Amino acid sequence: MNKIKTIDALRALRTNIIRNKHFEEGTEPVIIKIALATCSNASGARDTYNYLVSELEKRNIETAIIKTGCMGYCYAEPTIEVRLPGHEPVVFGYVDQQKADDIIRKYIIEGELVEGIIPVNYRTIES
Repeated sequence: MNKIKTIDALRALRTNIIRNKHFEEGTEPVIIKIALATCSNASGARDTYNYLVSELEKRNIETAIIKTGCMGYCYAEPTIEVRLPGHEPVVFGYVDQQKADDIIRKYIIEGELVEGIIPVNYRTIES
């Protein structure tokens, strides 16, 4: 395995992994980042993560779920960032299983915003 020597090489590797992770040719996945830091886990983020993984698979939704560290929203944990193809990312707070189900049904499937959006106060790192 080659060593990754630059941030650009790391970004390229990440992009290739997401694009090639069993997605159909020509489709762009929904990308979900879930914070799994200490405060997140203490607030139930691991249960939210497990629920998202199983439900998105059951519903056959093309998704890349990325585990992250702290997003800086400790007061609103568990938090997830959802990026629909062709849209800016949206961060949701207090995401328990019920909220995760609402996000899947209303936002990911129907494109309708749901309560719990955290206003953007950061820029995501582009890959």
